Amino acid sequence: MSVRTTRFVETAPGVRLWTETRGPADGTPLLLVMGAQASGLGWPEGLVERLAAHHRVIRYDHRDTGRSSWTFDQDPYRVTDLAEDVVAVLDGLGVERAHLVGMSLGGMLTQLVLADHPDRVLSATVFGTTALSTADLVHPDGTRTPVDRLPGIDPRLLEEWARPVEDLGEEAELDRRVRHWELLHGDGLPFDAEYFRALEREIIEHTGSYLPGTAHGRADHSGMLRTEALAANRVPTLVVSAPADPVFPPPHPQFLAQAIGGARLAEVPGLGHSLPPEVHGPLAEVVLSHTTAR
Repeated sequence: MSVRTTRFVETAPGVRLWTETRGPADGTPLLLVMGAQASGLGWPEGLVERLAAHHRVIRYDHRDTGRSSWTFDQDPYRVTDLAEDVVAVLDGLGVERAHLVGMSLGGMLTQLVLADHPDRVLSATVFGTTALSTADLVHPDGTRTPVDRLPGIDPRLLEEWARPVEDLGEEAELDRRVRHWELLHGDGLPFDAEYFRALEREIIEHTGSYLPGTAHGRADHSGMLRTEALAANRVPTLVVSAPADPVFPPPHPQFLAQAIGGARLAEVPGLGHSLPPEVHGPLAEVVLSHTTAR
């Protein structure tokens, strides 16, 4: 029997995170870890429902997103604290071990949990991210590319991120978010502006405010490298290649698959740094082929 529940869990003093669980009550837990400044609703319904047909799926709002505690301005934290929140969510929900699926910053948080708390992870899937490693990318011909020579972020995104965000009202904020999604989407699939506008309206309603958060960009990003621990990884790990990703374009996925011990690589054609309906089925298929093989 499929059930859907929401509850808050305390992950640190004064910090409560909103969580949602759905799927079979006796299903194997699968925790979705979203990217920077993204609510758990960034995991779209179409994808969550597909995964919940096989797992007890958990999504949650990071600190300073959605309905969780917005505390950064009063009590600044490190990005590594967001990784500890992943474990604290499992603790708060009474989950000993779970499959983790992380996108973007969520993929980095997943790597931190893999390195620091491997006993809590049944399997890991990461995409739209890069390895927390100083190792070189080794090409098939044996040549090497240092990590600092891997392709960078699309200049159009850097230009967008450099613009000051002004409060011009909710509709203007929706316009800004849709413009941002179009850049993140990449060139692999047609962009449906109305789909992403509706998604952001839902997130704004869920949050109770249209004002954007900036805490994750201002948080301390130091202490995140885990080169040796990732190389020694023994947790089954899948890297999903997003060929149209403008943030971490190929060969970042290949770098990830090499840096994480035992990782394997699969591709979702057309996938960029967003989750439009066209990728829900293919992405769920590759994730489930990984998690249900355990």
